[in-house]
Formats: sequence, structure tokens, C-alpha cells
Amino acid sequence: MSSKKALVRRPGPRLAEGLVTHIEREPVDPGRALEQWEAYTQALLGHGWETVEVDPADDCPDAVFVEDTVVMFRNVALIARPGAESRRPETAGIEEAVAALGCSVNWIWEPGTLDGGDVLKIGDTLYVGRGGRTNAAGVQQLRAAFEPLGARVVSVPVSSVLHLKSAVTALPDGTVVGHLPTVDVPSLFPRFLPVPEPSGAHVVLLGGDRLLMAASAPKTAELYADLGYEPVLVDIGEFEKLEGCVTCLSVRLRELYA
Repeated sequence: MSSKKALVRRPGPRLAEGLVTHIEREPVDPGRALEQWEAYTQALLGHGWETVEVDPADDCPDAVFVEDTVVMFRNVALIARPGAESRRPETAGIEEAVAALGCSVNWIWEPGTLDGGDVLKIGDTLYVGRGGRTNAAGVQQLRAAFEPLGARVVSVPVSSVLHLKSAVTALPDGTVVGHLPTVDVPSLFPRFLPVPEPSGAHVVLLGGDRLLMAASAPKTAELYADLGYEPVLVDIGEFEKLEGCVTCLSVRLRELYA
């Protein structure tokens, strides 16, 4: 059994109807999107991750962005309550999946809203984006769930992008990376590295010095390579049309199986 698992969810037939908030809508090619999703999952598999498919939610156009439905800390899964009402049916499948993996399950309750894409975990610190999809009650409930387990929760304003992790992610050494025009307060992060392309701000830590990132950020890939990292590029262009990025297409589980 792999010590690293990644929850993924196959794109559904209504993908092209997905929500668009901060960018202009463009036509989405569902067939091309499926090819890109398969290549993304193959990249995870090729770097030691066992992928676990969450049951499809074909009536939910955005269900492929599975990260938004749950936040993991240690062995606890906090089931999100998405800020977009149309996305709330997505959580049933993820709840079943994490319970089957042996996770302890908690929930965000009304009036709280929280999207998993608003939570950036660096060690035991959870940065939580407070903006369009996650509200104050959602942040409070996340604190209540995770602070007793040793988490430190830091609220971060988000105004110009969909989620906090649309603006920033972190390198293996904990340095936060982001495209400055999309980051509200860079000084909230102890170490911040600006990157030249918006999609370059999104990295998935594959293990070691390997960074899964979008092929649409070649200049940022060069920057990371110069810093000693190994970029692993995937084309996710169809998902980028829906404000998606490499982080939101999976939920990575490490601590359960370490």
C-alpha cells in the first residue's frame, strides 16, 4: 500500500457549466479536459501516489475540483460547506471516501461556509482565506475542529481570486509563492517569493524536491529549477478556464499512512 494517497474525482459531463467568478468565461472542451485529468492522475501515480477515485457527482459541474470539499489535518477530515450553494451536493461522496480510509469526520455547519481551496497548510499552520467562498463562521468552525489537535489557524484576506490557493501555495521549505497582483497581504507570510506568472503560484508537493505545476507557467518553472527544485509540468488548460489549478484537482493524504 502506498504511504501517499490522493483523492481525485473524474470530470463530469456538465464540466463546461462550471462556475466562473473572477475571469471571463471561455468554452471548455470536455473531451480534452478528461485527457488532461488522466494525465494529471498519471503524474501523481508516476511519483508514488496512489490515487483513490471519489464517486462521481455528475450533476455538479465543479465536482472535479475535489479539494474544495474537505480539509485534512492529521487523521481528521473536516467536510466543507461550499460557499456556492450549487456545490454543496459534492460533499456526500467525499465524506464516504474519507470515512472508508479510516478518517475521523467532522463537518462545517450552517451558517458557516468553507471551501477547501481556501486552506493552505504549512506544517501545523493553516492559513485560511476569508473571502468570497469562506466566511467568518466557517473559519471559526475550522479553528474549533483543528486547534485542539495542535493547529495554528491564521485568517488571510482574499479579494481578487476565487480561493486563497488560487493566489498562493508553498514550496517544500515552507516559502509561500504567489503572483503579486493576486495576493492581498504578502507580509502575512513569514517567507514570500513572488513568481512571474499567475499559474506559477500553484504547486503540489510530490515528494523530495519535485513540484507538480501547470505547463502554462514556463518562466516560473525555470525559477523553481534555478532554486534546485524539479518541476513536473502538466497541461490543465481546460480547468484553468474554470479558475482551476493543480492543487484543487486532488486531496493529498500523507499523515494517515506515514
